[in-house]
Order: sequence, then C-alpha cells, then structure tokens
Amino acid sequence: MNAASYTSELELAAQADAVRWGRRHTRDVLSAWQLPDERIDDAQLAVSELVTNAVRYVGTTSLEAVPPRIRLTLHKEPHRLLVWVTDPSNKPPILNAAPTAGAENGRGLLILERITKEWSYYFLPTGGKVVWCSIALG
Repeated sequence: MNAASYTSELELAAQADAVRWGRRHTRDVLSAWQLPDERIDDAQLAVSELVTNAVRYVGTTSLEAVPPRIRLTLHKEPHRLLVWVTDPSNKPPILNAAPTAGAENGRGLLILERITKEWSYYFLPTGGKVVWCSIALG
C-alpha cells in the first residue's frame, strides 16, 4: 500500500439520501486508495453514523428551498484514516452510554466508539461543527 497522504471531500444536501451517497463515495475513494476491505467496511459504518447524525440534527423544513449542506472529508495518512463530517448545527453530539432496548436511535456514537481509534468534535468559529473519527490502518 502506498504510504502517501490523500484527501477527498464531498458536499451533500442534509437529507436522507446523503447517507447512501456518503457510503458510496467512501467505498469508491477508499477502494481507489487500495485500503483493505475491513477498513473500508469500518469507514463506511463510521460515515453512516456521522452523516446520519448530521442530517438528523441539522434537519430540513418544507419551507427551505435549498436544504442545508454537510461536508464529508476523508483523509488517509500512512497509519490512519481520518473522517470529518461538517454541518451547520451548533448542537454537540451526545454519547448515550445506555440506549434502551428497542430504541431506534442512540447507538450511533457507541458504534463509532467501538470501531474507531478515537472520535470527537469541535465547533467552528463561523458556526456549525465538525465531528471526526480516526480509524487505524496499521
């Protein structure tokens, strides 16, 4: 595998199909970067969780002519893959340590915690936030 660093960005409308497009973009890009299938699967799951949360918390209304935008950034370094999802919401992600049985929501950040080396978030000075994670490649 090539030890070079690579970056890819994709801007998405904050709507339900953003998750599908984010996963597809992730698989296509990471396959081109020749990452192992297991890491691609982990990255796709991480992207699904991060983009789903961004879409859910940014939300759209029927009054908006153009839905808000989110940005997916993939950055490969020699020993790790970084995934960033940027959205215009100022609501921080909250880890639900014990989602109730049968709950449809609340597991995303727990999944992220299990499949990534680390994750966190930060607020942007212009508004909005970035939620990111790191996936070990070595």
